Amino acid sequence: MTAGMGRAQRRVRVLGALAVAASWSVVFVGAAQPAAADTQSKQWYLGAMQAEEMWKVTTGEGIKIAVIDTGVNSSTLSLQGQVVKGVDVTGAPGEETDDYDGHGTSMAELIAGTGNGGGLKGLAPGAKIIPVRVSDSEFEEKYSSKANDTVDAIRAAADSDAQIISMSFGSPYSMPQEREAVEYAESKGKLFFASVGNNGDKQNKKEYPAAYPSVVGVASADRDGKVAEYSQHSNAVDVASPGNDVPMWCDESFERYCQGQGTSPATAIASASAALVWSLHPDWTANQVLNVLFDTAGRDWKKGETSKYLGHGLIRPSMNVLKGKGDPGAPDISPLTKERTTGAAESSKPEAAASASAQAAKNGAEGEKTVAAEETKSSGDKSQLGLILGVAAVVVVLGGVAYAVVRRRKAA
Repeated sequence: MTAGMGRAQRRVRVLGALAVAASWSVVFVGAAQPAAADTQSKQWYLGAMQAEEMWKVTTGEGIKIAVIDTGVNSSTLSLQGQVVKGVDVTGAPGEETDDYDGHGTSMAELIAGTGNGGGLKGLAPGAKIIPVRVSDSEFEEKYSSKANDTVDAIRAAADSDAQIISMSFGSPYSMPQEREAVEYAESKGKLFFASVGNNGDKQNKKEYPAAYPSVVGVASADRDGKVAEYSQHSNAVDVASPGNDVPMWCDESFERYCQGQGTSPATAIASASAALVWSLHPDWTANQVLNVLFDTAGRDWKKGETSKYLGHGLIRPSMNVLKGKGDPGAPDISPLTKERTTGAAESSKPEAAASASAQAAKNGAEGEKTVAAEETKSSGDKSQLGLILGVAAVVVVLGGVAYAVVRRRKAA
C-alpha cells in the first residue's frame, strides 16, 4: 500500500475518478522533469507544471501558508528555515513542530520544501509555513485530546499572518462551529484550500471543510490527466491538482520517503500554486488570486461551469506566472459564492498581513494567523470526461498528485 493512501485512508477521503482528455505536457507546455536524483526525480509534476521556469519569476516569496495537519517537523533538511512560529491546538503533549504521523511535514515540504539534502522540493520554495497541529482519530483516542480541535485550528489560522490556509484533513460531518470558523477566516481575507476526500470509489460522501461554500475543494489527478478513482466527486470540487505517485514521508520516523497518493498532496500543491500567483501580484486579494486560478484552469467546457470531478479544471499557475493570463476580477467578490466578501479586499493582501503582524509585534503580541477564506463553489456536474485544453485531439495529461486527505477525525 502506498504511503499516502496507507496512513491517509485512516483519516481521509478519496476523490472520484474521471478521465481527462489532455496531457500535462500540453497543458503546461511541458518541461523536462527535475534532474535531481532519487526523491526529487519522482516529483514528476514539477516538470509538468514548469516549476523551474516559474521559479525564475517567483518562488512564492512573501507568502505564508498555514498548514493545518498532524504537525510540521521543522528540522528536516528540506524545511530548515522554512517554518515560522505556529500553534498546537490538540491539548496533548508536544507542540506544533512535533509531527506524530509524518503527514503534515510531507504537506509542508510539498508546498515550501527547499530540496536540501535530497528532500522534497516544494512548488513554492520561497513561501513560509505556519504549522497548526490538530488531532486525527488515533491521536485523539491515544491522548484524550480535544474534540473538534479543527475549529480552534481554523480560527488560529485566520488570526495568523498567513495569506493561505491548507488543510489536508476532512470529516463527513458538518459542524456549525466549524462553519462559523471558516466564515471568520473568510472575513480575514484568507484563501482556504481543503481536500475533498479519498472515498470516491466507495461512499463518496462530502468532506468538510472542503464542502463549505467558501472553501476551495481540491480533487486529485494523475500524470495522465485522469482524476483518481479514490478522489471524491460532487459540487464540493472546485479544482483538480496533481495527487498520484507523489513522494511523502513514510511515517513519523522521517527516515525515508515512500510513494504516496491522495487529495492531501493535491491540496498542498494547489496551495503552493496560489502562493506563486499571489507572490507575483501582492496587491491582489484572495478573491482575485482564486479567480485567476479558476480562469486559467485546464478544461474543455465553458468557463464558469464546473465538473463534479474537476471543478473548474486542472490547476495551471504557469499560465499566469509565465504568460500573464487570467482575469483577477473584482477584489471583493468571491469566485466561489459570487457574493461580496466584507473586509477581505484589504486584509488578504500580503502587505496588509505584514502590517498587521508588525502592529502585533509593536504591542508585544506574537500571533499566528492562518488562512481560511470561505468561498462557495459553483456547482454543476458538467463533463465527466477530461478536459481537452484547446489542442485538437491531444490528450493532455494533467499530472495530478493523488494524495490522501487526512480527516480531522478518523475517516472510514
